[in-house]
Amino acid sequence: MANETKKFRVGIIGCGWIAGAHLNSLLKQPDVEVVAGCDLVPGKAAKFFADHGVEGVKTDYKDHLEMLADKSLELDAVNICTYNRQHANCAIDALNAGLHVMLEKPMCVTTEEAIEIMRAEKKSGKVLSIGFQPRMDPNMKKIKQIVDSGVLGRIYYIQTGGGRRRGIPTPFGTTFIENKTAGLGALGDIGCYSLDLVLNAIGYPKPLTVSGYKSAYFGTRPDYYPTHPEYADLFEVDDFAAAFVRLEGDIILDFRIAWAMNMDTPGDTIIMGTNASLRVPSTECWNGTLDQPLKIYHEIAGSMVETVIPKIKTDFDLFDKKIRTFVDACKNGTEAPVPSSQILYNQAILDGICKSAELGREIKIEIPEI
Repeated sequence: MANETKKFRVGIIGCGWIAGAHLNSLLKQPDVEVVAGCDLVPGKAAKFFADHGVEGVKTDYKDHLEMLADKSLELDAVNICTYNRQHANCAIDALNAGLHVMLEKPMCVTTEEAIEIMRAEKKSGKVLSIGFQPRMDPNMKKIKQIVDSGVLGRIYYIQTGGGRRRGIPTPFGTTFIENKTAGLGALGDIGCYSLDLVLNAIGYPKPLTVSGYKSAYFGTRPDYYPTHPEYADLFEVDDFAAAFVRLEGDIILDFRIAWAMNMDTPGDTIIMGTNASLRVPSTECWNGTLDQPLKIYHEIAGSMVETVIPKIKTDFDLFDKKIRTFVDACKNGTEAPVPSSQILYNQAILDGICKSAELGREIKIEIPEI
C-alpha cells in the first residue's frame, strides 16, 4: 500500500509527448509529488506543466544537469522521458546524483551505453527500472506462467514481432525518425516490446549471435507524408527490421517488426516446445495488453488438441501500475519491477541487429562484465 506520510519527490527530464503519460500517472499517486521538470528546448517544460494544469513545479533549468544540481528540490527520483539518444547520459547523471531512475524504453541505443548505465546503477545502489508497462498486465504474466509451468516442455523456437500497416510516429514531430535524436526506429520504439514479451517469458537467456536486417522503404518516401513531404529527407532510421537470433540454451528467436508495411501483421508470436506450443495473437505494438485469447497446441492420448486460455479482464491502467511499482520499489528498497540486468539483453539484440545489418553478416553478441 502507498505510504502517504512522506511525499516521494520526483523530477521529469524531457517534457515531450510521453512525459504526459508519466505525469498523469505520477499525479494519481497519493504519496508522490512532482516538484521539477526540465527540457533542452527553452520554455518547453514550463508550457508542459501549464498545459497539464500543474502549478508550483520548478522548471527554470537550461538542462538536466542544472536540475540535478538543485539541492533545494530534495529529489528522490527522476523519470527520464527524453528521446533515445539522451537516455544514457541522463540516466547516468541522475544515478551519479544519488537518485532513483524510471527510464523510458528503449533503455538506450547501444550495448555500450547500457553497460555504462548499469555501472552507474551498481555504484549508486539506487533503483533503475525500464519503462515496459506490459509486464504489469496479467495476460502478459500468464504467458510467463505457462512457460514456467513446464507444460510446453523444452523451448526451442520462438517467432515474434508485430507492427503497423502505416504507423511511422511523425505526428509527434521528427525526433522519432532522425538519427541524432532516435538512433533506433521501429526497433527501439516497438521492437523492444515484442522482444521483452518472449524473453521475459523464457527467463531472459543470453543472446549469442544475431543475423539482422533493416530497411526504410516507407519512411524515405515523400508521398508517405502528404502534409510534410520534407520528412522523407530527414528519415534516417529503420521502419522495418528482422533478425535471426541464437539464444543460450539452444533456442532460436525469429523476429520482425514494422512501422509501415504492405501487410496487416508479420505474424503471431509463437513459442514452440517439445511437449506443446503457445500462440500469442499479434498486436500492433505490444505496448499494452492482448487483443485475443492465448492458445496452447498439444496432444492428449494421441489426439491433437487446442486449449484456449481466456483473456483476463483488468480494471487498472498499465502505465499507472508501472509508476506505482517503481515508487514502491524505491521506497521499500526492493528490486526494480523491470531490472536493467534483463533489459541489457534486449538492448544487445537491438544493437546487434543494427550492427549485423550494416555489416551484412551474422555477428557474435559481446556483453562485457559489469
